[in-house]
Amino acid sequence: MANKKKSDENLKGSLYAVFGVGIIIILLWVYCFDLFIGRF
Repeated sequence: MANKKKSDENLKGSLYAVFGVGIIIILLWVYCFDLFIGRF
């Protein structure tokens, strides 16, 4: 049982890390897109 609880915590941390990286990528993409649109 203890192993399952520890595994769930690791998965939850991984989920937060993936969401964090995804948000950074989306913000970077939006910034680059805005830069591209601003030139035309």
